Amino acid sequence: MLYNSTRGGETGRTASQAILEGLSRDGGLFMPEELPKLDKGLRELSGLSYQELAYEVMKEFLTDFTEEELRHCINSAYDSKFDTPAIAPLVKKDNAYFLELFHGKTIAFKDMALSILPYLMVTSARKNHVEDKIVILTATSGDTGKAAMAGFQDVPGTEIIVFYPKDGVSRFQELQMRTQQGDNTHVAAIIGNFDDAQTGVKQIFGDQNFAKELKEHGCVLSSANSINIGRLVPQVVYYVYAYCQMLAQGEITEGEEINVCVPTGNFGNILAAYFAKHMGVPIARLLCASNENRVLTDFFGSGTYDKNREFILTSSPSMDILVSSNLERLIYLSTGRNAEECRDLMQSLYTTGKYQITDAMKQFIADFYGGSATEEQVFATIRTLKDRTGYVIDPHTAVAKTVYDRYLAETGDARKTVIASTASPFKFAPAVMEALGQKDEKSDVFMVIDDLSRISGVSEPKAIQDVRTADIRHNTICEIPKMENTIRDFLF
Repeated sequence: MLYNSTRGGETGRTASQAILEGLSRDGGLFMPEELPKLDKGLRELSGLSYQELAYEVMKEFLTDFTEEELRHCINSAYDSKFDTPAIAPLVKKDNAYFLELFHGKTIAFKDMALSILPYLMVTSARKNHVEDKIVILTATSGDTGKAAMAGFQDVPGTEIIVFYPKDGVSRFQELQMRTQQGDNTHVAAIIGNFDDAQTGVKQIFGDQNFAKELKEHGCVLSSANSINIGRLVPQVVYYVYAYCQMLAQGEITEGEEINVCVPTGNFGNILAAYFAKHMGVPIARLLCASNENRVLTDFFGSGTYDKNREFILTSSPSMDILVSSNLERLIYLSTGRNAEECRDLMQSLYTTGKYQITDAMKQFIADFYGGSATEEQVFATIRTLKDRTGYVIDPHTAVAKTVYDRYLAETGDARKTVIASTASPFKFAPAVMEALGQKDEKSDVFMVIDDLSRISGVSEPKAIQDVRTADIRHNTICEIPKMENTIRDFLF
């Protein structure tokens, strides 16, 4: 399986080469030449552990990894770092199945891919005889940064640099990043929002002079953002696993179609579900749930992607995004893999802030349904679900549940639906407590977490305890034009 850039500048890359590069030099994203199929039936796969299933899915994409290499990466990633042997349990509550993706070290879904990416990266470097230090450069809207740093902490031959929007993440997310251990971890708050951080990082990747300068210092850039195919492939696994769990538990019959609803920011998580569908999982509709930054909702409704709008800070900060980078991969597929057409659309986004797709492309993406939720609706959903079932969800997951409930009322589509539950409610305790009618004015976020634990009857995760007792280690703040200088200060 070889990989090509969505913009045509690089073709014929192996999986390990695509993982190492992260972002193509032409600014495009790497895509497999075709979306592979599972080579075993879902009934057979339903008897496998998470680790065994991960191998069956990922081997179809990462074909230049040996079985020994890939199994080593998988078994090293999905171990006691997760607080349940199921890794991603499926919980039936109310009218949906919540796929809990927050049982890793940083209690958010990013752990599912970022636990394995360092192993894939180091293996890829060895396969391609890379001697330079790999510098992981990442923009985060809250969760990726911490999960990436936790994954790459003190991994030999790597450095990791994370930029996050100052005042654009939750207090707990900020503390998670600023207390991160590791001699190779670096964090900077930027004066701007997530889109500013992401655009800055993309421009740095495209700066060939800066790449030469780094090379002279024995460094080469790569990415841990969801633009890296090494992030996307592991995410496909848990959608296959969700279906297999439903099958094993007798909730569905083999071949029965389900829907999947995903709270969506950068579009990687829902794109992974789309990949799972094309691998052979019977997924009918893909419900793309947005918060008040409803750029994707408007896109799926109109066929026009337009980021020229107010950027809104919400209680679901990981979705406060106006440029959904991974959508480019779906656009590329919808053009019939026409890299030139895809490049022109992305250029239009860069220069005018918007682009319009054709009717044929609209038809291609008809499996997607876009919906959004207001802050008021999100809080009502958290409160209603708790009152009805005792189950407490975070604001991101509540965006998805709100959109799913509306979709169900609008369409009457009674297919069983998996909701991607992307973060622990403890990670956003102040917002969750407010939603539950217990608005807490305490300035200490950990006191609010204690209150949530008492009200929910759930013990706080170990990740909370770890941050509680940790010292602040990272204090850098930088302006957007000075991001490259900040990288120099960290590395040289």
